[in-house]
Amino acid sequence: MAKSRRKFSPKFKAKVALEALQERQTLAELAAKYELHSNQISQWKRELQHNASDLFEKQRGPSKSLDSAKESRLFEQIGQLQYELSWLKKKYDELR
Repeated sequence: MAKSRRKFSPKFKAKVALEALQERQTLAELAAKYELHSNQISQWKRELQHNASDLFEKQRGPSKSLDSAKESRLFEQIGQLQYELSWLKKKYDELR
């Protein structure tokens, strides 16, 4: 019977890699603890060491993740809602 691949969350990978970096336990002990192969733990450890500096390169402030298409769609929706609100206010005043 074939084994299916296990998928690990980034949070779990970070936890294991940080434990490996602390070197309080050997790779063999960590592998037994988390039921992983020691090569996998070594790979996650190397990846963490290599990409750790990227965590501190990001600039503070608001995220610029909204692309221009999404931003323009939101502004369009705001304009539509403002138009509808002014129309409803006008109709309400006419009914009174």
